Amino acid sequence: MFQKRILVPARLRRPPATGWSWVDRRFVREHADGLSREAMLLYFFLAAVADRNGLSFYRDATLSVLLGMTGQALLQARDELLAHDLIAHETRLTQVLSLPPPGPRRRSEPGQGLLHLGEILRQATALRHSNEERSLP
Repeated sequence: MFQKRILVPARLRRPPATGWSWVDRRFVREHADGLSREAMLLYFFLAAVADRNGLSFYRDATLSVLLGMTGQALLQARDELLAHDLIAHETRLTQVLSLPPPGPRRRSEPGQGLLHLGEILRQATALRHSNEERSLP
């Protein structure tokens, strides 16, 4: 029998503090937009079949059949989840990790992420005037 072991002990997932789902709602709010449909499907499947430590040991061939994915699509989906720090993976063993801590929120101050529409228009107008001045003889 295959011996399961925790891959990342510091990232054991726990039921969320609020809500009724085993999958933390932060996954949908903070991570789902950046994932393909296949990566989300793989994540939800792994979360559903994992033991209390987030571990599962489904083979790639079995996952491909159960999820209706080609082997290549499965590998791409897994790579996405690894890149987003949502799972750890070794041959025949996957651990669904607790969600990474939330990143800093973007603020709407100039130079701090989001810009107000007025600021975008001011910058565009200034750029246009600057280009016009350079083209004058």
